Amino acid sequence: MAVLLLRILKRKKTTMKKLIFTAVIATMISVSAFADGGKKTSTTTGEENVSYAVLTQFQSDFENVSNTVWTVTSRSQKVNFTKNKVNYTAYYDANGEYWGLAQEIAATTVTKEVKNVLAKDYAGYDVKSVTRFEANDSEEPVVYFISLKNDKETILLTISPVDGQVTNIDRA
Repeated sequence: MAVLLLRILKRKKTTMKKLIFTAVIATMISVSAFADGGKKTSTTTGEENVSYAVLTQFQSDFENVSNTVWTVTSRSQKVNFTKNKVNYTAYYDANGEYWGLAQEIAATTVTKEVKNVLAKDYAGYDVKSVTRFEANDSEEPVVYFISLKNDKETILLTISPVDGQVTNIDRA
């Protein structure tokens, strides 16, 4: 992870807030993408561990949701939920600030620019998953986290849907 942050810091166009934000979200998603099994050991929603500010904000931002399951760490709070039969994950920092919303999407729904980059630069890889992430406050409001795998490795790309620019590559 430290190597990833050092690579990112070399980019002149990126602000420090965006770097930290992207690194944290990429880490959270990569843990999910690279996990083996991911079986939950608890059937509780985890709501009892969520800060009041985050719970209130979530209830205000996302009405009429179901299947809420919270995960709280020392650095973040996230909630998986269903709205209109679609699964989402909302991310908050430890202070209750809303980071953004993630949704697993089909690889066929990514933009033409992303498809071109995948075909050209990652032809030997299979797409394992695609997560569309809408950031709350960012220079680039939407990014894709795309998990790719070949015979040798699994990688997680952070890629812009607008121009197909790869901003991060996390190798498992």
